[in-house]
Amino acid sequence: MGVDEQLSVQERAHLRFEAEEFLYREAELLDDRRFDEWLGLLTEDIHYWMPIRRTTQAKDVHLEFTKPGGMAFFDDDLGTLTLRVRRLSVGRAWAEDPPSRTRHLITNLRVTGVADNEMTVRCNFQLYRTRLNSEEDSWIGRREDVLRRVNGELKLARRNIFLEQTVILSQNLSSFF
Repeated sequence: MGVDEQLSVQERAHLRFEAEEFLYREAELLDDRRFDEWLGLLTEDIHYWMPIRRTTQAKDVHLEFTKPGGMAFFDDDLGTLTLRVRRLSVGRAWAEDPPSRTRHLITNLRVTGVADNEMTVRCNFQLYRTRLNSEEDSWIGRREDVLRRVNGELKLARRNIFLEQTVILSQNLSSFF
């Protein structure tokens, strides 16, 4: 049963508000380079995944994205995300010295599923990054997130990131989406 059939208008509005506040706070932490605080928003079993997109013919559109377990730009858990944050904090990430300036824009947010203590949220995003004097990157896509209530607070338990681009022109993918 979909969210629309199982919840009242007020309940759906409240869940959407909670999800928006969570994702806007997360975007602010990332844009302010407060990565340790961002890690605090993640569950211990987080799965952070960005498959590779290919251009396919219409008959093969089901093959457009690589499948879980296959090649991916990101296929991270809490340990690998923590390692990435640590590398940034101690200056060992050459692609981020000097650091990038980012702006995360979130739009078209919908709560698409609710079960027990989790909600599934779909949204569109744009991540704009500028670095040094002339590097500029923009990634656009959609995300499918699972937010889980842990000790009364929402945390990110799963993020699937689907880019619109099939060719990545940026120098690196060191930003968090």
